[in-house]
Amino acid sequence: MSSQSIAPTLPIIAVIGSLNADLTTYTSRIPNGGETLHATSFKVGSGGKGGNQACACAKLSRKPDDLQNGSAIIKMIGAVGNDAHGSMLLQDLQSTGIDTSGVAIKNDVETGVAVILVEETSGENRILLSAGANYSLTPTQFQALPLPLPSLIILQLEIPVSATLEILRAARTQNVEVLLNPAPAVELPGEAYTGLAHLVVNETEAVILSGCSADEIEDDTKLPAVAEVFHGRGVKNVLLTLGGRGVFFSSSSSSSGLVKAKKVEVVDTTAAGDTFVGAYALQVVKGDVDIKAAVLTANAAAAKTIGKRGAQTSIPWANELNSP
Repeated sequence: MSSQSIAPTLPIIAVIGSLNADLTTYTSRIPNGGETLHATSFKVGSGGKGGNQACACAKLSRKPDDLQNGSAIIKMIGAVGNDAHGSMLLQDLQSTGIDTSGVAIKNDVETGVAVILVEETSGENRILLSAGANYSLTPTQFQALPLPLPSLIILQLEIPVSATLEILRAARTQNVEVLLNPAPAVELPGEAYTGLAHLVVNETEAVILSGCSADEIEDDTKLPAVAEVFHGRGVKNVLLTLGGRGVFFSSSSSSSGLVKAKKVEVVDTTAAGDTFVGAYALQVVKGDVDIKAAVLTANAAAAKTIGKRGAQTSIPWANELNSP
């Protein structure tokens, strides 16, 4: 039986990536080397770029009181340890309607952990990762994609790069579109970009991956040339997220432009980029979507996220997106 004949009517988004327990400390300012400060608060929550992006897809596609009737089926594929942090992550994902049957529970390694410092005066964060179970994913697990094939795969770089590259190869072979958010950025071989449907990078990632200078990224008039570097490698749609400046988008088959950021009070930028990715992905799987319209929707969702503390807890539900 073909995958088409057994596929559900709703689009499937498969997020393959990291699952971390976020240990977040809020402080009036970041301490200097050798300095000790009193924090204002501390919290433990669910995170990881993979988990955050899956959560964004799930929450933005349904209402909290109707988890079974979303606009897309969201599947999370990854690994956690057989520990309290792993249990928390699974429960939180499931509470948003995510299918977690693809998450392996490992007995020989702990769940990944992110230590996060959030500076309250600016809302900016600094993050240290301990990969744990995330790095137990291997290329051999992804030599073929499971049926039914997803409509879109979302990838980041918080699992081994070798596994990510194998997923990209399998997706090309099986004609499945991929959205790659290469964070944290490391140099990738040319094959990573070949036929890639969507590439989402921030300013730092764009510098590392494109070879362009920071000055070029900061100059709006040079952004088309930066995007063209990725188009030249085979990427169809390039999105450069530029913080307070907005998002530059470029499609190899249609339009390009700069969408300015929505002006909001910044409380905590954690998961804002992941919310953007999730919201954009949901627009993409609708088919025949206008990229500028998708970026506008994704910007609005990310603006909601930075107005709240936390990672997954700050991501809005579908019914909150258009609320004041």
